[in-house]
Amino acid sequence: MSKKDMPLEPAVDFRDDYPRFTREMKATHTILVPDMLPWHFDLLIHVMRMHGYNVEVLHNEGREVIDEGLKHVHNDTCFPALCVIGQFLNALKSGKYDPKKTAVIITQSGGGCRASNYIPLIRKALKAEFPEVPVLSLNFAGLEKGNGLELDLPFLIQLGYAIFYGDLIMSCFNQTKPYEVHEGDSAAARVLCVERIKKALESRDFKHLKKYTNLVLETFAAVERRKEQKIKVGIVGEIYVKYSPLGNSHLEEFLLKEGCEPVVPALMDFILYCVINNVNDAKLYGKGKKSAIVFKFVYRYLRGKQKKIIALTKKQGVFEPLHDFEHLRRCADKVINQGVKMGEGWLIPAEMAALCETGTKNVVCAQPFGCLPNHIAGKGAVRVIKETYEGANIVPVDYDPSATKVNQENRIKLMLATARENMEKGI
Repeated sequence: MSKKDMPLEPAVDFRDDYPRFTREMKATHTILVPDMLPWHFDLLIHVMRMHGYNVEVLHNEGREVIDEGLKHVHNDTCFPALCVIGQFLNALKSGKYDPKKTAVIITQSGGGCRASNYIPLIRKALKAEFPEVPVLSLNFAGLEKGNGLELDLPFLIQLGYAIFYGDLIMSCFNQTKPYEVHEGDSAAARVLCVERIKKALESRDFKHLKKYTNLVLETFAAVERRKEQKIKVGIVGEIYVKYSPLGNSHLEEFLLKEGCEPVVPALMDFILYCVINNVNDAKLYGKGKKSAIVFKFVYRYLRGKQKKIIALTKKQGVFEPLHDFEHLRRCADKVINQGVKMGEGWLIPAEMAALCETGTKNVVCAQPFGCLPNHIAGKGAVRVIKETYEGANIVPVDYDPSATKVNQENRIKLMLATARENMEKGI
């Protein structure tokens, strides 16, 4: 038989077969969440549990977690992927969870970032050791259809309010903790606020934004504080290492021990950044003009809530309000074009500039190894920020599997030494 006459072999299907999270699993499975948002997860997880999901945030950490990630992910892959995968596998190997009744979840922004492609990496790692464990996606970009959370409008609105309240609690705590007279009062205020807002989420009373914003402000204002000047240090950078204690070597705690006041931008700013980028796509590139109409509405809705919280904070007069997102956009325009949206893109220099304008000129720019877009928009924008704002004192810090906590902290201590000199000079 000639080669021409031989029957064709069936085409090879390269699509991987992986377990999917079904509706039935909602009642039987525990969903593991990587430790990324220590200020917001108390509320976000509560909302998910209200909607019937059995969710648990992982707090395992240490070198064994990173090493577990390195076993399954190339060390040139960005650091957050190593942390997330390491946490999942380390937890599953602990014996605490039944792999047949456990799932894991990860967020996906849908942008030009490797985080949008973590799911194949996670599946590959799980297939090697726990092939029965499904991976869920929490995203608003239409990714992983049929294998994510069932998100309806009330669910989304509750998540949005949880983020707003989480941002406010984070901001008030960081403005109170360094100055508290009695150790533990700030932590107690945080617990009280979280529990009250959880009840509001359950009773559907959470939409009374004025009521619960004032509750948070008044609860922290009641904490007795010392009147002294502390060095304010902003934390900007890639979304995971900016917030995650595992990713940034407990940066906020370190700054508090050094006698500083950490200033962490709102998570809602990142949400608004993702939303407005879709509007900018239509304006700059003629892409997604129909969907841009929806995103404009979402943006106006969310920013309207943000403006109300800022106005209430200013009216109370005790705490510095969070940044208005439109102000962030104006700050970005001084440094970089809003078309630069890969990774955290223009948001990083915008946050650095906004911090400098509001008196926080000392900034840690936290960047994971291998995150090229954020090195360009973060470290690459530092010179322009320093030229624009007198006294800007910015240190980019890389977080990767080979970097030691001591070296990271030493770099920050050098920045703090300069900050103390500037404070004495009145800069």
